[in-house]
Amino acid sequence: MTRARAGSRVRIAGLAPVALLPPAAFAVHQLRYMLAYGAGAGAELQRTGHSYLHSAVPWLVVALALVAGGFLRALGRAFSGQTSLPGYTLSFAGLWLACTAALVAIFACQELMEGLLAPGHPAGWVGIFGYGGWWAIPAAICIGLVLAAVLHGARWVLGEAARLWARARGRRGWVAPLVRGPIEVVAAPMAPLVAGWSGRGPPG
Repeated sequence: MTRARAGSRVRIAGLAPVALLPPAAFAVHQLRYMLAYGAGAGAELQRTGHSYLHSAVPWLVVALALVAGGFLRALGRAFSGQTSLPGYTLSFAGLWLACTAALVAIFACQELMEGLLAPGHPAGWVGIFGYGGWWAIPAAICIGLVLAAVLHGARWVLGEAARLWARARGRRGWVAPLVRGPIEVVAAPMAPLVAGWSGRGPPG
């Protein structure tokens, strides 16, 4: 494997958390309105200019499918001894905090843009955290926990698969060969009488 190909695979593996963020942010957005408005969440979303989100759902499904396919490919490579784990080194708690902060930031930016562009949507901080918008924080904590568990679990599975391959390769290295080399046979020297000569004559 060339160094350029290895570097590209590491970069692709690092894109998995980024590809999971849009579906997670969409879940936070929808959960915020469900928690704030209950059964009337659909009507409120339509009234405040969120109808455009329906067109984004197929693209979110495509993103999830690409992430799942990439994970399966990485798992197959790990079982063959070729793996590139995601580059983050955070603990589970740190990863959870980072995911939560990222989801809250995405939600705030989305609501701020909707306040500027979508008809009927409140503008400014009221449009972000007003009218039950603060529910986005506990929603982001819950979705961030799920996202961190998925990322951490995927990294653990790939690492375990790579370790299983390494152990299996180590055991195969200690198997004794089935075909042994030829055995050397050393012939004993022949006795003098057998060779037809002797140091003294026959008795008279």
